[in-house]
Amino acid sequence: MSEDRNAGYLDRFFKLSAHGTNVRTEVIAGVTTFVTMAYIIFVNPNIMADAGVDHGAAFVATCIGAALACFLMGLYANWPVGLAPGMGLNAFFTYTVVGEMGYDWQVALGAVFLSGVAFVILSFWKIREWLLNSIPMSLRFAMGAGVGLFLGLIGLKTAGIVVDSPATLLTMGTFTEPAVLLAALCFLMIAVLSHHRVFGAVLISILAVTAIGWALGLVEYTGIVSMPPSLAPTFLAMDIAGAFDVAMISVILAFLFVNMFDTAGTLMAVAHRANLIREDGYIENMSKALKADSSSSVVGALVGCPPVTSYVESASGIAAGGRTGLTAVVCGILFAASMFLAPLAGMIPAYATAGALIYVAMLMMGGLHSIDWRDHTDMIPAIVTVVMMPLTFSIANGIAMGFITYAVMKVFTGQANRISLAMYVLCAIFVAKFVFL
Repeated sequence: MSEDRNAGYLDRFFKLSAHGTNVRTEVIAGVTTFVTMAYIIFVNPNIMADAGVDHGAAFVATCIGAALACFLMGLYANWPVGLAPGMGLNAFFTYTVVGEMGYDWQVALGAVFLSGVAFVILSFWKIREWLLNSIPMSLRFAMGAGVGLFLGLIGLKTAGIVVDSPATLLTMGTFTEPAVLLAALCFLMIAVLSHHRVFGAVLISILAVTAIGWALGLVEYTGIVSMPPSLAPTFLAMDIAGAFDVAMISVILAFLFVNMFDTAGTLMAVAHRANLIREDGYIENMSKALKADSSSSVVGALVGCPPVTSYVESASGIAAGGRTGLTAVVCGILFAASMFLAPLAGMIPAYATAGALIYVAMLMMGGLHSIDWRDHTDMIPAIVTVVMMPLTFSIANGIAMGFITYAVMKVFTGQANRISLAMYVLCAIFVAKFVFL
């Protein structure tokens, strides 16, 4: 009887019947979304550890940040979307802000917090739509693809497939090394399994390559389940005052823009697949979904995460029938339960997660096909954006150079009227950054 009452309460709260779904379907959808996203609980701590963050704390922060974000999306917006620390943004956090620019990871977290606050503010006012509409479509697609190429280079470097060379800058690594072979195997395994639509292809491949590494004596078995490590090293560790540095403006803007456009694109795609768009074009609870997503980055920064964002992998749960926030809540519960898998996370080697990075990077580059290759004033700035992100090892520099190139080309080809006020302001900020910093 209590089960019936609980089911009735869930039906009323999440409006299951109105969306043509039920508790069982939503639970299955939540599990499906989690399995397709679960690789992040192994990949993100490895990336954060390279920034000097305690691996155990980064693992717990990843699980908690993802869980709280999923709960927020499910309970507030009633959307079937899973959230977790963003791929690409975590790499930018570690390898550019901390590695190249030399900031402490606490300051980088402060920048994440400030960009999250800015995103929340934009989400509560129409300035969000104004800013979104001010950025040309070609540059929006280029930003996503450029982040993918940046992430791919990091994956190739971590795997040892690409190494530095004094003569040619970059060259091929040696495939006689077991770690290099296993990283390549992980990537190919993910690609093949994903083509055959195997459930949890990324997670299966990471665990399989880890098992092979253990069999070869490259991985030490330390167990599967334990009490979660302490979150103390990352909890409220962000240095907000340190992030109030002029040189950090471009970093905060990079976190903001990539997160904002990635979120908008993901939520639009999810809305279509979940039938949340009415005939008149109105998207049910879209404003709430954007507020939940933007707030998640603030919450994530508090526990020690790079920007938390909506995952396009949520489409897998929607394909399994997920239509309401109950899907996201189930996903969040599973992320929270994952905190007890710390020993397993600690065993996952860098070469296993590198294969996943390379695969995810290639998916992110899919947006290139949407760029108008016939218009040089759109195409060239887009290419500059995409190419300069990995070559300067900075998402912020890639965005800045792409924006400046776009403005210059439009102005000197008689198309100045196509440049928005926001673009002029942003270009001025980016030029000042290159000249004075």
